[in-house]
Formats: sequence, C-alpha cells, structure tokens
Amino acid sequence: MSKNVLVTGANGQLGQEIQAIAIDYDMNFFFTDVEDLDLTQAEDVRLFIENKDIDLVINCAAYTAVDKAEDEPEVAYKVNAEAVKNLAEAVFGKACLIHISTDYVFSGKQTNPIKETEQLDPQSVYGRSKLAGELALQAACPNSIIIRTAWLYSVYGNNFVKTILRLGAERDSLNVVCDQLGTPTYASDLARAIMTMVSEREFVPGIYHYSNEGEANWFDFAQAIVKNAGLTCVINPVSTSEYPTKATRPSYSILDKTKIKETFHITIPQWEESLIKCIDLLKAN
Repeated sequence: MSKNVLVTGANGQLGQEIQAIAIDYDMNFFFTDVEDLDLTQAEDVRLFIENKDIDLVINCAAYTAVDKAEDEPEVAYKVNAEAVKNLAEAVFGKACLIHISTDYVFSGKQTNPIKETEQLDPQSVYGRSKLAGELALQAACPNSIIIRTAWLYSVYGNNFVKTILRLGAERDSLNVVCDQLGTPTYASDLARAIMTMVSEREFVPGIYHYSNEGEANWFDFAQAIVKNAGLTCVINPVSTSEYPTKATRPSYSILDKTKIKETFHITIPQWEESLIKCIDLLKAN
C-alpha cells in the first residue's frame, strides 16, 4: 500500500523540488503551504494528519528571512519552533517526520567540517529559532529525522544564484563577501536525497547533515555563477566587515556529510557540477 506523504512549505525551493520529482515515487503526496495548512494552528495540523491518514511528513516550511528575523523574533519562533512542535505532537505514534534545519544552529567559528554532534551555539534570531524547533521536535517526537543544510539554491524562488544572475546581467561589477566559507547546496539534490532516505531504506531516526560536496566562499560561488552563465560582470571580493548585515552570518558552514552518506548510501554531487545543471535549467526557461 502506498504511503501518504505530507510535504509542508510546498511553495518554497525544496518543496517545489520535491513536487518536481514526486511522480517518480509510488506515494500519495499532499503538498501544502500556509494557505492550505497553517502549521501554527495545532488542531488544524492534528486533524489534517488524522483525516488524510498521513504516514510521513517532510517539513520544508520555515521562516528564512535571516535579517528580518532580528526585528520580528516572535514570527520567526512561531514558524520555526512552535509550528514544528505542533507537527511533532500530531505525528507522534502515527507517522514519521523529516524536518529541515540549518547550519545557523552552530556558531560558525569552526575550522573543520561540522559533524552532527558539534556544540550548538546559534548567533542570530533565525539560528536560535531553528534550534528551538529542533529541540521541540526531539522532545515531542524523538523517532524523527532532522536534516541540517546550508546555502540552498534552485530554479525556484529567490536565492543567491538567481540574484547574482540578475545583478550580473545589469551591472559591470559586484562586490561579494569572500571570508565566509561553506558549500552551495542544490535543492534538487537535497530533494532526491530525502526521497532516497524514505523510499529505499528503513527509516533511521537521527540528525544528519547534507550539502553538496566541496567548499567555496560566496565570492567563489558568485564567480562560478557568472562564468557558467557567460556574463562579463566582474566580481570583487570584500570582507564581511565591509558588508555589514543585521544578523550575524556563520563564517564557517562546511558540513560533514559522512553520516548521511554511510547510513543511506547516498552519493552527493560536487557543488560546481550541480550549479551548472541549475544554470542550464534557468537558461532553458
């Protein structure tokens, strides 16, 4: 019998990537966003999961406006923590839950690829709200999966790749931060990894890290975008101190993916390869 799968935050980058590949899997999908199911309303969440006989929830819903969160922490916590608690309580004993989290739960001061067991020390409201969601989930529904990711982009929504493509076509030069290190993550790759986790192997609860392979800073990433798009815009490296933002960004976000690769036998593409795929798709559209 096919699983009934609820994908929340279905209009976001990752949610839309899962929608794009759903046809490849023998499952009954229910794709919702806030207009269809407000996750901050506990009773609505409980009834939806019961009435649709949901077997698995993939929670892609999140408040991701990192700087704006500094000004409206209540909203960030409502979506990133309270809504997660509601989902966790609704599925406990009935369904499995995969929740998407972030590298922002760490201090960003590490110097080696960050393992799942690294000390948690978020430096922003966004990071603290996402950590609160993780803790709420683990308390209410320990039989769940948390996937932390970073630097997400896709052909959908607003993201760094699409911003650089737009500005790179409009301007002769751009200044991009060069002292924050991480790995770009193609949401399409993450979507396929999630579906591998739920369709080909047994459900193995725990915390996992996923990004593409390799490392880059934002300057490297921007240069690769411009080059692969055939743009002539010059990218200039600047320091974080020259480009101040309201929220503190992690200076180091390279995630150790050993656990997810070994547990689910997942092969992860290099970030440069996936970027080319994404840009080719954007060009085609």
